[in-house]
Amino acid sequence: MNNVLIECVPNISEGRDLDIINSIVDSAREIEGVKVLGCEPDSDYNRTVITIAGDPVSVTKGAHAIIIKSLELIDMRRHSGNHPRMGAVDVCPFVPLTADSMSHCIQSAKDLSELIGEKIPHFFYGEAASSEERTSLSSLRKMEYEGLESRFNGGEWINEDTRMPDRWSGIWGENESRFGAVAIGARNILVAYNVNVNETDAKASKIAGSIVRTSGRLIKKDGKKMRIKGLLNHVQGMGVPLPSSSISQVSMNLQNVSETSMHKAYEAVKSIVNDHGAETCGSELVGLVPLSAMLDSGKWFCPDPDNASEEELVQCAIEGLGLDYLRKFNPNVSIIEWAIENRGGNYE
Repeated sequence: MNNVLIECVPNISEGRDLDIINSIVDSAREIEGVKVLGCEPDSDYNRTVITIAGDPVSVTKGAHAIIIKSLELIDMRRHSGNHPRMGAVDVCPFVPLTADSMSHCIQSAKDLSELIGEKIPHFFYGEAASSEERTSLSSLRKMEYEGLESRFNGGEWINEDTRMPDRWSGIWGENESRFGAVAIGARNILVAYNVNVNETDAKASKIAGSIVRTSGRLIKKDGKKMRIKGLLNHVQGMGVPLPSSSISQVSMNLQNVSETSMHKAYEAVKSIVNDHGAETCGSELVGLVPLSAMLDSGKWFCPDPDNASEEELVQCAIEGLGLDYLRKFNPNVSIIEWAIENRGGNYE
């Protein structure tokens, strides 16, 4: 790998059919210079988070391979799941891993657009957004896949500045019906972090999600609206049931984990659901996490953090956050720096 190192984290709308998932991942693995760091399917969300890394040119080619293979293998007309989505590849962010590489990530987003051309509708978001109104992924994804055809053809939409893709042929056809649309962007490291709640109906989880997320709650009364800010900064969150595990989750994106850490989010959710008669039962990381975030949480849970090694702090974080609750958490493949060092061997 070259001195400039970036990752790409495509989220595909398939979390159940392992043959399809493996074929899509293999399409990126075949690109020279691409290292597959992770592949995490979720059957309830019906979504898989794929993480690839390498030099910008190789990673861009890998992302393109994933999108084209997803167009071939995923049909959104038959898709259902608990996670918001608007396409077979719902979101495709490029993330800097080395200093001063954000500009390379923005360029990779633009280069990926050139490779796709007008075959698939796509939006630019995050640091690659074409306007301030398009920065937020959630604002582009409202009404999801099911609302795209009407939206693109002049139907109901919330904001004309975000209605149409940044690039598209302008004709709704078979590719669009099958794939939907994708948001391509550049962003800093985001930690996808879910707190498990021991309930099946997500009642307390939904309450906690609306309280902790930065956007908070929208209060409506007599035709008037008022937004009340949430508890935590740089957090997107929602409560969802997880039927396959007979629990629920507060599913969060920690957009600045140095300000809102995993243990801060965990303790906040735990406090709220406890107040509503529910208990937490560990938590889950989706995708990879920076070593610094694990060490930060390890220091919170470790009885003697000043005399603990990095490995000991990581273990304290795993135990304190309950990261092994749903499945075994392997720090050698789930911590970005350790995965790049290949501590856990090649990903299969």
